[in-house]
Amino acid sequence: MAKWEYALLVRRRTARIDEAGWEITFTWYGPDGSMLDVTPLGDTALAHLNHAGLQSWELVAVTEDPSMPGTSELHRYHMKRPVPAPVPRQRAFPASRIRRG
Repeated sequence: MAKWEYALLVRRRTARIDEAGWEITFTWYGPDGSMLDVTPLGDTALAHLNHAGLQSWELVAVTEDPSMPGTSELHRYHMKRPVPAPVPRQRAFPASRIRRG
């Protein structure tokens, strides 16, 4: 049975008071509970999704927060990827060389 790990990419667009207009930020919420500002990796959601895809992440859903009309937007990109199978531990001695008593 396949096992999955999940992550979340969040895009926030907020109105700015100065003449810059809008501020867009991207935050990555990793499967280990980490939170990382990934805004410097690109200025579009596609750039971030392509970056995640190169790391084997697959987009499974997109949601938008409808409670933020007008001056803010919040989009969530839900990602998953298979958990790598654990590498079997090697025995110190081959089973055929162990003498039983």
